[in-house]
Amino acid sequence: MAHPAQLGFQDATSPLMEELLHFHDHALMIVFLISVLVLYIITCMITTKMSDKLILDSQEIEIIWTVLPAITLILIALPSLRILYLMDEINDPHLTIKAMGHQWYWSYEYTDYEDLSFDSYMIPTQDLTPGQFRLLEADHRMVIPVESPIRVLISAEDVLHSWAVPTLGIKMDAVPGRLNQTAFITARPGVYYGQCSEICGANHSFMPIVVEAVPLNHFEAWTALTLW
Repeated sequence: MAHPAQLGFQDATSPLMEELLHFHDHALMIVFLISVLVLYIITCMITTKMSDKLILDSQEIEIIWTVLPAITLILIALPSLRILYLMDEINDPHLTIKAMGHQWYWSYEYTDYEDLSFDSYMIPTQDLTPGQFRLLEADHRMVIPVESPIRVLISAEDVLHSWAVPTLGIKMDAVPGRLNQTAFITARPGVYYGQCSEICGANHSFMPIVVEAVPLNHFEAWTALTLW
C-alpha cells in the first residue's frame, strides 16, 4: 500500500515484482555511475587549463568510448529481456479468473467453478467504515489462494480499461473484443489495491481493484459460502 511522500515502489508481494525491483535498482546504479563519471569529466574540463596533444587524436580512446557504452547496454538489456520472458510465462495455473472492465466497475468470473461470478463496485465515500481507504475499497474483492499460480484473463465490454495492481507487478490492458492474459503468485496473505490505469471516461478514477490473498483453506471456505 502506497503512503504519502513515498519515494520508492510499494513492497513486492509476488516473485515477479521482486525481480522488477531488483532490475530497477540494478539499472539505477548504472545510471548513477554514468552520471558521476560524466560530471567528473565535465568538472575536469572546466577546471583544468592544460591539454595533452596525445589525447586530442587517439584511436585507443575512441575504441574505449565506443566499447564501454555497448557493454553497459548489454548489462541492462540481458536482465530486462529475462524479466520480459518471465512476465509471459504461464505454467499450469491452479486458478483462472476472468476480469471484465465496464464503465465504471469490474466484473470477475471464476471459470473453474460452475457459477461463481460477481461485480465489483467502488464503495462511496459516505459508506466507508473507519480504516477503509477512499477511492480504493470495493464492495466485492477478488479472493485468491496464496502461493498458488493464478491466471487472469482480461478484457473489456465497452471502452479501453487497464487492470493494474502495482504491488503484484501487474498492468494489463483490457481491450474490447480481445482477451489478454497474465499470471502471478502471491507470496503472503494480504489485501492488495489497484486502479484502472487507462483513461476510460468520466468515472475513470472510481473503479478500484482489490485483490485479497488468503490461505487455501480459507479460499475453499469462501467459495463454498459464495456458491451456497
